[in-house]
Amino acid sequence: MPVVPEIQALLDQLAAAPLDISEVDPPTMRALYAALRAADGEPVAVGPVADVAIPGPGGDIPARVYRPTADGIAPVLVWYHGGGWTIGDVETSDPTARKLCLRAGVVVVSVDYRLAPEHPYPAAPDDAWAALTWVAEHIGEHGGDPARLAVGGDSAGGNLAALVAIRARDAGGPAIRHQLLVYPATDLTMAHPSITENGEGYFLTKATMDWFVDHYLGADRSHGDPASPAVSPLVVEDLAGLPSAQVLTAEFDPLRDEGDAYAARLADAGVPVDHVSGPGLVHGFFAMGDVSPDADAAAVAAAERLRAALA
Repeated sequence: MPVVPEIQALLDQLAAAPLDISEVDPPTMRALYAALRAADGEPVAVGPVADVAIPGPGGDIPARVYRPTADGIAPVLVWYHGGGWTIGDVETSDPTARKLCLRAGVVVVSVDYRLAPEHPYPAAPDDAWAALTWVAEHIGEHGGDPARLAVGGDSAGGNLAALVAIRARDAGGPAIRHQLLVYPATDLTMAHPSITENGEGYFLTKATMDWFVDHYLGADRSHGDPASPAVSPLVVEDLAGLPSAQVLTAEFDPLRDEGDAYAARLADAGVPVDHVSGPGLVHGFFAMGDVSPDADAAAVAAAERLRAALA
């Protein structure tokens, strides 16, 4: 099917002012991204919201804790924002975090991990892991139930969520019950057909992915090997024993094929998987709910499945 009309209108607006990614530096890209995230609408009201500082390997990691209500104990989602490991923060992910908190009835811990190129790989996964271990130990102080713990993220954040789930399995904890992987980046070699098939005109481009990976791993790959299982969860040899997963992909996404492939590999390894493809949707749809009813419906359904997984 074609791109849904409301998102196509947004794509047409972006095409009217094309971006030459080769001429953009990270601070400018961060500002542009913050403006685009306004497509997710005004922040919805939730329960108490608190900014916290989590001890990390490079200093304190800022994070924001959202509670669905002021009273009672709720399941927990540790959320890693998208942005190619280079852009994004707790502010750009605030509308999404609030919607997940409200719709799924979970305490959301949104993690502001360090960004490249100032902090290239492995800063982001190291911070992601430090945040997870802190949540497992301290979330009870914020109304969260560490026995009902999920990890999740979109795009680069989905990559980090998948990596910490694998690390938790291999390290014997923290105990994660579920993964919410929204169009995750699972293979940074970028060798799948959809990278080029959907590489132009659908919000995320192949050129932008190259820009992200060059900043994250180094243009000469001096900071990390994209074919390493420590970078790309799709190439991890054994995926058995991981928590159940919900994997969302989008028809017109450069990352579609690697998300599809990761869902298939999880299923082949015996992991319970709910793989939901998004017909007519593009990368970033999870934060386009104020623009597209189709995108909003997909995000609502994902939150409902998360609620059921942590019941």
